[in-house]
Amino acid sequence: MRRSTEDTGATDAKQAPSYVALFESGELHRRAGQLVQRLGACDICPRECGVDRLNGRVGFCSSAREALVAASCEHRGEEPPLSGSRGSGTVFFANCNLRCVFCQNYEISQRPELHASDAMTAEGLAAEMLRLQNQLHCHNINLVSPTHFVPQIVEALLLAIPLGLRLPLVYNTNAYDAPDVLHLLDGIVDVYLPDLKYSSDPVASRLSGVRDYVGVSRVATREMYGQVGPDLVLDDEDTVARGLIIRHLVLPGGLAGSRESLSWLAEEVSNKVSLSIMAQYYPAHLARSMPVLSRRVTAAEYREVVQFAAALGFEHAWVQEPEASSHYRPDFSGPGHPFESGSG
Repeated sequence: MRRSTEDTGATDAKQAPSYVALFESGELHRRAGQLVQRLGACDICPRECGVDRLNGRVGFCSSAREALVAASCEHRGEEPPLSGSRGSGTVFFANCNLRCVFCQNYEISQRPELHASDAMTAEGLAAEMLRLQNQLHCHNINLVSPTHFVPQIVEALLLAIPLGLRLPLVYNTNAYDAPDVLHLLDGIVDVYLPDLKYSSDPVASRLSGVRDYVGVSRVATREMYGQVGPDLVLDDEDTVARGLIIRHLVLPGGLAGSRESLSWLAEEVSNKVSLSIMAQYYPAHLARSMPVLSRRVTAAEYREVVQFAAALGFEHAWVQEPEASSHYRPDFSGPGHPFESGSG
């Protein structure tokens, strides 16, 4: 990805992540207990399945008590201030609370039968975070599809912080998040990275299996903005220490409703937020057999969205070259690094 402007609108910070202060005050322990208790009649995500995950029951996300970690690695294909020079320490959680027909990670997001052996205790997840920090020397801990494992993540933090974890936490989400759960992450998450997918609930229902995506994702986005604001705070290596980056994947035929989503963002949140306008769509998973989704986004379709964002006054954005989609394409079909082939 490349930045569309040299002016990043960012400031520098060298202080420890705010979750350290929450740990020292005891507040992090209190929130962890509250979140874990909610697993007993799970309402961690907006689906509110109500199942007892503490005792092995599963709802829509097919996930019980322990987190399911499909892969963990340094990722060099994220936005530049996330990947930096040493990579973003990415934890890919298995299963998902959406069912996107075009998901490029469908092997881990929609095939729970493959990931029962990926269960990881809080101790294991804490150790993985520390490995990403101490052995791979990543710039941050990038939690991909974390929504249904928020309690487990906070539990792991309780163990990792006294052992020296000090990296910023990136909450890399599809934006179908419960606002009250996000509220409990205030001061824990340093960087929010939501993918604002749709501006139409019927389209969201058809393509991602959720009927109330637009309203939920917009309330969630406002909550994230309220916690970290529009300006990216950078560390002394020019990587993000705090802030909000809104991702938007352009879909063929305007299915993402890009104009409507960007207009809402500019008018109801702020046009000062950083955008990542993605051109990397390709027909993955079930989309290959759906005529409207069976092709790539054209250069003209993508250019129209970028130009519209500029017209709305967005100054801080990353854009992609449409023909470079394979660069962002992970491979979860085997046991190795999902980007080891050089695609990330």
